[in-house]
Amino acid sequence: MTTLFQEPSDATPLTPVEREGLLQNWIAHREELNEAEQENIVAGSVWARRRASRVELTEILTDDFVKELHRRMFADVWRWAGVYRTTERNLGVAPNLISQRVPQHLDDVRYWIEHATYEPDEIAVRLHHGLVQIHPFPNGNGRHTRLMADLAVERMGGRAFTWGGGELADAGDLRERYIAALRSADQHAIEPLILFART
Repeated sequence: MTTLFQEPSDATPLTPVEREGLLQNWIAHREELNEAEQENIVAGSVWARRRASRVELTEILTDDFVKELHRRMFADVWRWAGVYRTTERNLGVAPNLISQRVPQHLDDVRYWIEHATYEPDEIAVRLHHGLVQIHPFPNGNGRHTRLMADLAVERMGGRAFTWGGGELADAGDLRERYIAALRSADQHAIEPLILFART
């Protein structure tokens, strides 16, 4: 069994205060945390797809939806689910900028859709990448923003992404390829991330 808060080396660790937000006292090992989070994520995904099927895409691309989706995905496990982080990280914007940067990015995405600036796959992947760069929540940003991208591309008439066809939460080649694709996108080369999302 792996230590409860042992993260992959490229993951952002939780602060001690954020760790105290763990709601389930039966969780003692990383594998149990992963299992609890995955059950919550599945329930959140069901809610999100049901909700997304009944509203316009523009209603998904809102600050309120971003927070509610994160809450639905993690509220059974973490007290801070759906709440923007208040602590500095080794990536992402300063905490005081999150509530400004998320709506700005969503405005950009709505503009891209309205003006067909990019193909649907690229718009959805840029949505994902921009939210990852902001890193709004203490944890779960990758999983949350991948689901946001899936919801967006589906509402634009496409298929959900495969995101490499495996589980990205654990260390390994798949996660390394994902991180490398994100870093390419950081340098304004979005194509590797689009390719990874569709493999």
